[in-house]
Amino acid sequence: MPIENHNLALELPEFKDDIHTLKMTDDHFKKLSDEYHFLTNEIKKMEQEILLVSTEEEETFKKRRLQLKDTLVDYLKQSQTTNQINQAQA
Repeated sequence: MPIENHNLALELPEFKDDIHTLKMTDDHFKKLSDEYHFLTNEIKKMEQEILLVSTEEEETFKKRRLQLKDTLVDYLKQSQTTNQINQAQA
């Protein structure tokens, strides 16, 4: 079974520019994004059986990654809304 690519910019292409900007300007977003990518790399190793773990541990990593993705999407949406409000007021 092929391993899916869970790169954040590929998963959320509509936010590609915002992801880049926030990673450069927002430490909290960068920390969350870094954790997401760390988990993605670890899960990839698990799926390729390079890193041997229990099914439960792998599922825990996947659930955490999904939670992070949800948090990041919320963060990106909030950032877009804030930017739109700021542009409308300018």
